[in-house]
This record gives sequence, structure tokens and C-alpha cells, in this order.
Amino acid sequence: MADQNQTTPEKTLPVVHRYITTHDESGNATFNTGVGEEIEFERSPLGADMFMSYSGNALPAPLAHDADLDTYKGHLVKKPESFMIPKGFVSRYIDYHPGAAPLWHRTITLDFGVVIEGEIQLELESGEKRILKKGDVAVQRATNHAWSNPSKTEFARVFYVALDATAPVVNGEELAESLGVVSHK
Repeated sequence: MADQNQTTPEKTLPVVHRYITTHDESGNATFNTGVGEEIEFERSPLGADMFMSYSGNALPAPLAHDADLDTYKGHLVKKPESFMIPKGFVSRYIDYHPGAAPLWHRTITLDFGVVIEGEIQLELESGEKRILKKGDVAVQRATNHAWSNPSKTEFARVFYVALDATAPVVNGEELAESLGVVSHK
């Protein structure tokens, strides 16, 4: 976590809008007006701001009668209890504050993380590290990892899509979910 005595630099990342499509009575594609386009990030005490841009509780997603939209609207009102939704998917933006400490975690998911702004460090439990730059993607398979923003002055933004997965098996044992260990390295 960033030093409590330090002032966080002003967040200058672009505003994000969410545009969701649907279909009219004739089957023509239209923009959905039931979910607002303006988004608000939620501040986390862990040095990151998050926004769930879409979610669902089934794959394939049930698009008939806008069932997936109803599920997402429900998730906006009552947030899912975990980073992931069982048997489903989540897409979210995370803005990492400058100098925020890594948060170690593993979700039993297949994740795609694309750096939108800034740079972000991905650290694995093996000790391996990579700095991802704007446009880079990380594909994670139930990976125990930590993200951190190496910059002391600039925010970093990453867009994630997480799909529910079956747990990997190592030496006959399924790997388990692990959430929320802050590293003070």
C-alpha cells in the first residue's frame, strides 16, 4: 500500500465509458439504454480503483431476452463476493495508484489482462517478474501472482477479462484460490 503520509498524484487517466449493445424488436443492433454509459471507479484500500464493466454467471452467456443484462444489473446493485463469479465471467478496469504495494492472490480463472495506460509489474510466486507496457497482454491460468505499479508518479490502468475455470492439478492436488496477501517488499 502507498505510504499514508504521501500525497497521491492527481489521477489523469482518461474517463472510461461503457457502451452495451442489444437488439430491437426487428433484430437490429442498438445501444442498450438500461445501463448508463458513465462509469464510476470504486476506491479500494489496497491502492487501486476498480470498475466491473460487465459480468455474467453463465458461459455461454444467455443473451436471449437480455438475461445477461439483467444479471449484470444485479451485480451492479449487489457486488459479487469474490473477484470471480462461479461458472461465469467478469470484465473490469483496475487503476493502480503509483507505488501501491503488491496484493498476492490466485483465482481459479483464465485471465486476460491488457495494459491500457502506464506500466505494471506482474510478479509470480517463483520470483519471476515482468514489466508490462501499454498494449501488452498477460494470460494467466489460475496463477498465484501480484500486480504492482512501479511508477512513483503515474497511474497504470489494466483491463481484465476473467473466465471461470477448473483448478489446475499439481502432484495430485488441486490448486486453491488464495486472496488478499499484501506484500511489503
